[in-house]
Amino acid sequence: MAREELTENDVRKIQEEIDYRKLVVRKEAIEAVKEARAQGDLSENFEYYAAKQHKNKNESRIRYLERMIKTAQIVSDQSREDEVGINNTVTVYFEDEDEEETYKVVTSVRGNSLEGKISTQSPIGKAILGHKAGDRVYVKVRDDFGYYVTIRAIANTDDGGDEIRKF
Repeated sequence: MAREELTENDVRKIQEEIDYRKLVVRKEAIEAVKEARAQGDLSENFEYYAAKQHKNKNESRIRYLERMIKTAQIVSDQSREDEVGINNTVTVYFEDEDEEETYKVVTSVRGNSLEGKISTQSPIGKAILGHKAGDRVYVKVRDDFGYYVTIRAIANTDDGGDEIRKF
């Protein structure tokens, strides 16, 4: 299993979710199971099975997050002002398509390409990390395929509001 790269902020957010799930969600789930069990015949009690499933899913998420923190490699989200780093929003020019796109560079636990957040582990994230505005960078997708982008602009945009991905 590859070690997840997390920033201190990622670890804090994950720990907050773990605490919430242990102190709030766990109690609610246990209570829901008790209430459903009290309704009698468990063989056809959909509420009981749904409550058990919710409880088990919560416990699984807690274990997943705890394992993520335990095995993580802590990385810095600090970068030079003029270099692409974690939590920077970067405008890149794709030569082949003659188009510009803007992405926020994040750790893999916060990556979501549908929201314009690219992971430092993605091909483009790896390629542009540490480069400066004006740099032409080769993005290697596979051994036999890649493309060039030019970094047009870099802005520090850490608002701390990015979600930690689900399973």
